[in-house]
Amino acid sequence: MLTVLVLLPAAGLFLRVLQENSKQRDNVQLEQDGVEYLNALSPLISALAESQSSALQGVAAEPASVTAAVARVQGVDDRFGQELGARTRWTDLKAKIAALPKIKGTDDKVFTAHVEVADLTIALFTTVQENSTLSRDPDADISFLQSVVADKMPRAVTAVSRMSDLANMAAAATGSAKTTLNTKFGYQALLVQDSVGDLTDRLQEAVDDTSSNTLSGNLVSNLDSFRRGIEAANRGANLGSTKGPNVSTLVTAQSTLQTALSALSGVILKEISGLLDDRSGSLTYKRIEAFVLFGIAIVLIVVATLWTRGRAREVQTGFTEQPGETSRDVSVQVSGGGNAPVGNPYGGGPYDSVPNYGEAPNYGGGRERSGALR
Repeated sequence: MLTVLVLLPAAGLFLRVLQENSKQRDNVQLEQDGVEYLNALSPLISALAESQSSALQGVAAEPASVTAAVARVQGVDDRFGQELGARTRWTDLKAKIAALPKIKGTDDKVFTAHVEVADLTIALFTTVQENSTLSRDPDADISFLQSVVADKMPRAVTAVSRMSDLANMAAAATGSAKTTLNTKFGYQALLVQDSVGDLTDRLQEAVDDTSSNTLSGNLVSNLDSFRRGIEAANRGANLGSTKGPNVSTLVTAQSTLQTALSALSGVILKEISGLLDDRSGSLTYKRIEAFVLFGIAIVLIVVATLWTRGRAREVQTGFTEQPGETSRDVSVQVSGGGNAPVGNPYGGGPYDSVPNYGEAPNYGGGRERSGALR
């Protein structure tokens, strides 16, 4: 009973530790699946920017980069789309991407269709970010890094591509249409500045709070390339100048930015994956440690139980009545070689007799003492 009373709480504590460990391991795996999905989505956002520019230039065919990016996302969605809650969004997005080459009409109509698709792609980024729990990661470095790669970077690249295309459209427009396009251009330029400012701050915070030894070094060169692309886009925007945007500078900036995005997002996602692998390894070690400690506890309890039972048997044996202890021989040997009568413990000889109470001893062969003595 004592063994059971000790073992049950130990088993209950072990199960709770094991359940919490399993929950954390499953959550890490879900985040790793999300990282893989984001890794496939990053090239798609750049490919859609290229598709938008080529469509506005009159190219009806879908760019090869879009075809490759769609195939890559489809492959990762087949594996993780259901558990990440992304399958419905991706199915709808894929259908709209396939319909883009078929859209005919004015530049505004073509541009609006591509804007819708890009917005749906950014929404898919957000869905994967939230459902994979990356957005709620407890570690500061992973939290900042995933925010950059799943939110700030896609928005910045999309805004730069829209800046470039709006500048082209505004250059060919006149009157109120030109004014409207310039207003939209200015709005996208402000979005780029805000996104890049937030992006840089979050990357710096990630570097300050990370346990990775490679994050800082890997980010430096790629972040510099990304910044140069953004700075070129800002120069091409010519905000506050009466000359208007420089279209050629914006096109060059867009190309530079797409290349920098691919490199930077790859580095960030690789760092996130490495940090998650370290956490998974730590959880596996703790799981093994819990099993070992529980096994040792069971062995100690069993050994203590057997020892206690052995001691109990020894004590019980010590109190057990030995043979002859209840029928002791209390007879007394007399000097003459026989046993003394029970009523006379002083021996069986004539000189050993004891007078009765109240009687005088008979020393003179039976004669009484003299009267003087009386």
